[in-house]
Amino acid sequence: MCYYIITVKQERRRPDPASLKDLFTALLRLRNKKETEEFLTDLCTPAELCDMADRWKVARLLDKGLPYREINAKTGVSTATVTRVARWLTRDKGGYRTILDRMKPRRSRNGR
Repeated sequence: MCYYIITVKQERRRPDPASLKDLFTALLRLRNKKETEEFLTDLCTPAELCDMADRWKVARLLDKGLPYREINAKTGVSTATVTRVARWLTRDKGGYRTILDRMKPRRSRNGR
């Protein structure tokens, strides 16, 4: 769990679509976990990395079927965040679902 203090109210901005596409292309160029860790550590603040890690943990726990309050108790992530991740998991673009499914162990062709 990550702890940090927000000292300045951040204004919500809309990302520039071209800049986002460029970022997504850069992410696709990463070749391994070490490169990904180095890039994201350079790109994001510690608080941003914590937020992403928390949301990912919540998505995995939701995928296992844990109730919201149990996720809150296990992770310290607010129930509002758990609810938001659950909404993104079920109704958004499918990014969480794609990766969650890819990370599941695959069965062999003969069912074992």
